[in-house]
Amino acid sequence: MGLSLEFLGTGDSAQVPVYNCLCVACRRARADSHFRRRPCSAVVRIAGQQWLIDGGRMDLAERFPAPMLTGILQTHYHPDHAQGLLHLRWGVNMQLPVWGPVDEVGFADLYKHPGILDFSQPWRPFESRRIAHVTVTAVPLQHSRPCMGYVFESAKGRVAYLTDTVGLAPETQAWLAQRPLRYCIVDCTHPPQATPPRNHNDVPSALAMCAELDIEQVYLTHISHEMDQWLETHADELPSHVQVARDGMFLFC
Repeated sequence: MGLSLEFLGTGDSAQVPVYNCLCVACRRARADSHFRRRPCSAVVRIAGQQWLIDGGRMDLAERFPAPMLTGILQTHYHPDHAQGLLHLRWGVNMQLPVWGPVDEVGFADLYKHPGILDFSQPWRPFESRRIAHVTVTAVPLQHSRPCMGYVFESAKGRVAYLTDTVGLAPETQAWLAQRPLRYCIVDCTHPPQATPPRNHNDVPSALAMCAELDIEQVYLTHISHEMDQWLETHADELPSHVQVARDGMFLFC
């Protein structure tokens, strides 16, 4: 028994196409929905359960009519990862667990008026929990807000979901280095930058972050329109084990 992961969104906070942008990447995304990038998020399916990674999409109630959604693994509380919860919370006759990092501020007034959302079980760094036959571990990431990545381990291997971050903290790097990964999903918002990136990886920092880990396949996500422009002419420069994720793509492990 394993798990499946579907990319619900692979874009950065501006998404692709960016409002009023006429760059080649944005024009292509308007012409062909295959190239559109929605807010960065995924859904993990385990033994009949569906766990959302981040609530940034605004169509959650339509996409996951009750009782399809089991719970939410929240990486952090920036708007593009949490804005969809503002509507979802006003459901009735159920409780929906939201497991995220400890963040005293949270997002908007979600903590004050949570509705059906249950924020009572935040993660501790490197804490593990069981979802059916899969062990899920929360690993701390480097971002401007408290942020967690998630590592899913089944009998078929491990999948790491690591966004938003710029590089890895030493303790997270050391923990991951001891655990071979079948798939590693990595923040790569920017093309190569002249100055060190802040809050989100560029291509060199994303590749460097993965270089010390044992990974079969890397998938880049949280992609900006500038990154998509760069990929138009530089995609073949990525290592053979590195792919760029797309909305609607599935992984099985």
